[in-house]
Amino acid sequence: MVQCSDPGISAVPINVPADTVKLRLEKTLISRVPRAAFYNLSELRFLWLTYNSITSVHPSSFVNLKTLRELRLDGNFLTSFPWEGLRDMPRLQTLGLHNNRLSILPAHASLFLLNITYLDLSSNRLTILPAELLDLWFPLPGQQDGPVPRRILGLHDNPWLCDCQISMVMSLSMSLGSPVVLMDQLLICSRTLGQSGVLLTQAELSRCMRPSVQPAATRVISPLGSNVILRCDATGYPTPTLTWIKTSAYTDCCQDNILENSDQLPRNLESFVQESPRVGVRWSIITLNGLSYKDAGEYRCQARNMAGISEAPIKLKVVGVTRLSRPPKRKSQKTSTKSSSKQRKANQTTTNTATIKENQRLQKIIPPSINKTQTSSNRVSKLFPVDRRRKMNSSDVRKKTQTSIKSIPEPPENSTTALLSETFV
Repeated sequence: MVQCSDPGISAVPINVPADTVKLRLEKTLISRVPRAAFYNLSELRFLWLTYNSITSVHPSSFVNLKTLRELRLDGNFLTSFPWEGLRDMPRLQTLGLHNNRLSILPAHASLFLLNITYLDLSSNRLTILPAELLDLWFPLPGQQDGPVPRRILGLHDNPWLCDCQISMVMSLSMSLGSPVVLMDQLLICSRTLGQSGVLLTQAELSRCMRPSVQPAATRVISPLGSNVILRCDATGYPTPTLTWIKTSAYTDCCQDNILENSDQLPRNLESFVQESPRVGVRWSIITLNGLSYKDAGEYRCQARNMAGISEAPIKLKVVGVTRLSRPPKRKSQKTSTKSSSKQRKANQTTTNTATIKENQRLQKIIPPSINKTQTSSNRVSKLFPVDRRRKMNSSDVRKKTQTSIKSIPEPPENSTTALLSETFV
């Protein structure tokens, strides 16, 4: 152990033995802690820099202190602390910042306080606590891997703005089995609106309201491959934050093979949008594109603020899509219409063909055109060509003509054949 308390020391000494386990620099004029100030003290486990004049600490001041368990900076003039520097001390459990001038506790500090079980922030100038720290100290069920470590916090002697957050810390720390123990439960509300110097237990915090969640629909059925938007609205004070969680999947016949490879449930969903149109109100939506059977299941919209937690379930069912066939009646009508049309065309074709054949047959007997100026002899010569090389008298011609005319079947009235027959006679 090395202890230095000489009022004349103004800088961190560099000649400390390398095997030092505990170093105490107290009541000196040291005003800053430079970069890599203790790099050679790799075996250091306890570092006390109390009641000096330190105003700044470099973020890399604690490089190579991998075995350090306790760091105390009480009684200095720090207005800020390099929280990211705690990464160089993975085994640190005790952090003392009592009696400094810290006015802000940033939200990102929660990222580096995971292993801290003793944190003394008393006698500073803190007014509010970020919600991220409360999530670290009072995690929701299922969000913490393993048992929740027990923490001792010193929050007294700060000018707290008594809001729902500090009130929740107070009430949760007093509950049975709480993971947080306050060194002093007498917290003073120094900046409460209309109140000053009032104990937190006596402050009227009537505005604090547990969140209420209202989903747009509690049951949604959508076809495979479609897009779905799930929405929920929440009210409460302070304005609640919303989280989407998938808690279960459907176990129907259509996705037995998918469930074997599905992700472990429940799980938090990160792709969602939330917005606060005004204080105390917040809405959130989650979009599911190209639905598959794996997306089916129960989703929960969870709202949380300092006054409590509330959630609402939404069940999503994905159904398969089948090709719709035309009604049988309309199909038969179309078929019959097509058949009738085809039949009409066939009949018309048959009629035309018969008419053509009839005309061709008549043309073999009657010339295609008969000139009215033609003489009877010309007609007779065309009808009866002289192929037998013999002459016929007029009586023979008359007989032949009558016989030919009688042999022609009687045509229907008003037909072309009838007109030709009359003309011929």
